[in-house]
Amino acid sequence: MSTRSAEEGKRWVVRLGRIGAVCFGIVHLVVAWLAIQVAVGDSAGEADQKGALASVAEQPLGGVLLVVLAAGLGFFAVWQFLVAVSGHGLRASKRVSAAAHGFAGAVLAVVSVQLLVGSGTQQGDQSQQEITGWLMSLPAGPFLVGLLALIVLGVGVAAAVKGIRKSFTEDLDLAKLPHGTQRLTVRLGQTGYVAKGVAYGVVGVLIGLAAINHDPKQAGGLDAALRTLAAADYGPYLLGLVALGVAAFGVYCFAEARCHRT
Repeated sequence: MSTRSAEEGKRWVVRLGRIGAVCFGIVHLVVAWLAIQVAVGDSAGEADQKGALASVAEQPLGGVLLVVLAAGLGFFAVWQFLVAVSGHGLRASKRVSAAAHGFAGAVLAVVSVQLLVGSGTQQGDQSQQEITGWLMSLPAGPFLVGLLALIVLGVGVAAAVKGIRKSFTEDLDLAKLPHGTQRLTVRLGQTGYVAKGVAYGVVGVLIGLAAINHDPKQAGGLDAALRTLAAADYGPYLLGLVALGVAAFGVYCFAEARCHRT
């Protein structure tokens, strides 16, 4: 393949990846809506990314919407993996962040396809508990589960710090946005990353409790984390704030789709 063809192919990956970033934002907006329903005690469904996709599938033309989301999220994953592999001049942390976004996009694309073919029946919390149970059954299992808890907690802290320090703006070319929206985009990103950090932090705590008590059933994913927040003192208010933060991140993804550096 010639250099010119390779560059053209990369440009198409970036264009389609930007569309995928919008899809990524839509998923977060639906998660936020589900979290608000949990906060007001009006949801028996799963308040996480898989639950969001399942909710989309239940809408009119849900199958068509899932096809669009699956394709968009797949393109988003490819774009982020490309950034992680060939992002010249990027620090290792930026490459890891891009790879993590790529993995998240790929997982959501797979879940969308599973829902389309009718095989996406396992809940996220159940999946997390099975993984924790498998780790617990290994030699030094509680230690491994504790290590997983620390990793997830680290991801949460890193996300919150990223929001507080506004380090995500290093990946953005804010000049591509209308002047009046640049500051708003930064604020949305800050709020969104902090909210995601809180959610991941609670997931890490749940996994840690499973390790301490040797009980995989105490582990859980995002849905369990949000419901744990809802059950705490002033829980509905806390969960409402997190939900608004997740919604802010969803809107931020729309702006990021336009101004993310390639």
